[in-house]
Amino acid sequence: MQIEQHPFEPFLPSNAKVLMLGSFPPQEKRWSIRFYYPNFINDMWRILGLAFFGDKDRFVDAKARKFRLDDIIKFCSAKGIALYDTATAIRRLKDNASDKFLEVVEPTDVPALLGHIPECKAIAVTGEKAAATLCATFGAAQPRTGEYSGFTFKGHALRLYRLPSSSRAYPLPLQQKATVYKNMFQELGMTDSSVSY
Repeated sequence: MQIEQHPFEPFLPSNAKVLMLGSFPPQEKRWSIRFYYPNFINDMWRILGLAFFGDKDRFVDAKARKFRLDDIIKFCSAKGIALYDTATAIRRLKDNASDKFLEVVEPTDVPALLGHIPECKAIAVTGEKAAATLCATFGAAQPRTGEYSGFTFKGHALRLYRLPSSSRAYPLPLQQKATVYKNMFQELGMTDSSVSY
């Protein structure tokens, strides 16, 4: 079975306050943009639109059935949202993007990513597998969905948040997912409207 390398570079704004880690991008045939959470039926960019602007379509180009990539990059850069995934290389055991059919061949060196973003206060993951991996890496307790556990990295106190998946397969209404994400961003002091872009 073919090994896939991660198609994107880590997105690491120098002002990043949170590192959001998914599992691995879907196959290219499912992309609407060349960036994280590219599948038009994944709700990450709708969740962030709701969390920050109260508008699920803030980053959506409905006519073109894609997301507004330039807007997303400016927004994440201004707010300090870093993005990558917990796997750098995988095998797909089935023809889909489900976590349970991904075999991790090379896990991401998350401590190396943190070395590039010294202002980071938290890591946020959306899957149980990712949370368990990071708990093992950093010696953190496994948080419940919507909560966080604390850990120390190179003398800095950080948080590991477990968020609901942005996949529509995750059984929670969009507005409730957005509320959980918004709570995290508020706790990290990232919803200050004076930071515009």
